[in-house]
Amino acid sequence: MNATVKVWDPLVRVFHWSLAGLFLANFFTEDGELVHRGIGYAVLALLTVRFVWGWVGTRHARFVDWVPGPRRVRTYLRERLAGRSRRQLGHNPGAAVMILALLVGVLLVGVTGWLQTTDAFFGTPWLESLHEALAYGVLALVVVHVLAAVGESVHYGENLVASMIHGRKRALGQDDERDESLR
Repeated sequence: MNATVKVWDPLVRVFHWSLAGLFLANFFTEDGELVHRGIGYAVLALLTVRFVWGWVGTRHARFVDWVPGPRRVRTYLRERLAGRSRRQLGHNPGAAVMILALLVGVLLVGVTGWLQTTDAFFGTPWLESLHEALAYGVLALVVVHVLAAVGESVHYGENLVASMIHGRKRALGQDDERDESLR
C-alpha cells in the first residue's frame, strides 16, 4: 500500500469548493439582485482570505511554493508534452498558471460586479458586458481546469479530485511503476 501525505490543508480545500460552488451559484441568480451581489461579495471575501493564506499559510498553500517562473512553466510543458513530466506533491507549473488565471479572472468578475453598484458606473452597458464576458471566460477556464484535473489523474494514476476533498496525495517516494517509467 502506498503511503500518503497531507498536502492540501482544510482552508485551501474549503476555499476551493466554496469558490467553485459560489461562482457556479451566481450563474443561477439574476444579475443585480441582492442574492447575486451577496454571493459576489462572499467570493471577494474568499479571495481576500486566500490571498492572505498565500503568504502566511501552510507549505503548499503559500504562493512561494507553487507560483512558477516562466522557465519552470516552459520546462514543465515541454516535459509534459513529451510524456516525461514528473508527478508533484503540490501544483505542477501548468496547474499553477491555471489557478492564477482563475484567481485573477474571478477577481476581475468580482471587481466589475462591484463597480456596477457604484454611482460612477451604475447602469454602464460596457461594464455590464465586460462583467458577463469575464464570467463566461472564467467558466471556460473552469471547464479546462476540470478536464486537466481528470487528465492528470489518469496520467499519474492519482485521483486529484479526491485529494482536494481529503487533502492527501501519494508520497513522492511511493511512486508506482508507471511513475518510475516516466523518469
